[in-house]
Amino acid sequence: MDGSSYTRSRSEIQTYFDRTAIDAWKRFASDKPLSFVRAKVRAGRDEMRATMLSYLPDDLSGWRILDAGCGSGAMSVELANRGADVLGIDLSPEIVRFGTENMPAITGGGTVELTSGDMLDPVLGNFHAVVGMDSVIHYGNDDAVAALSALAERTSRRIVFTFAPRTPLLVTMRAVGKTFPRKDRAPFIVPVSPRFMTSRLNALDGWSVGRTHRVKRPFYISQAMELTRG
Repeated sequence: MDGSSYTRSRSEIQTYFDRTAIDAWKRFASDKPLSFVRAKVRAGRDEMRATMLSYLPDDLSGWRILDAGCGSGAMSVELANRGADVLGIDLSPEIVRFGTENMPAITGGGTVELTSGDMLDPVLGNFHAVVGMDSVIHYGNDDAVAALSALAERTSRRIVFTFAPRTPLLVTMRAVGKTFPRKDRAPFIVPVSPRFMTSRLNALDGWSVGRTHRVKRPFYISQAMELTRG
């Protein structure tokens, strides 16, 4: 991994979500009405979350899971309600604070802890599984694969993550986004070829690519992918 490019991208993402997008993401995490576009994005994200959860067992008792890029903790709560002990981590302290203050009761026997920081920090320890919804979509191809490889070294069973599939629409949207002033732009989403992602991740020692599914809705395109060990 190019440490400097990863660190630079990580800094841009944290600044964007803490200073520019925090109010919008608080609305995403609530049941408040949204604009037409944001409502479509929320629906896409809800479908993707359900897809990722379907790749994991219904009973996660005894599992320790890292929710990388946890946001306000919606995925973390679902996993804990299946019995998992979940550590949710996000670059944005503001989003983590909001999620902690508004977390619903856990009813399935698991636990949730939300914290802010770097998902690759080895001090977080080892996990049975990692979920990463939109946690690598802002990184270049090599950085994204390197991040997943680093997570795989501390994961014993499964990784479920999303990436932005390379489509003509996403490539066009990225090009158009470059025309806006830097202060008004979200961090770039980097589209990746599914074939590239599959090839690189199948090369990880002891891991193989399993199920994959693309969610395509107006204003939201993302692809889930499963990595399994053994």
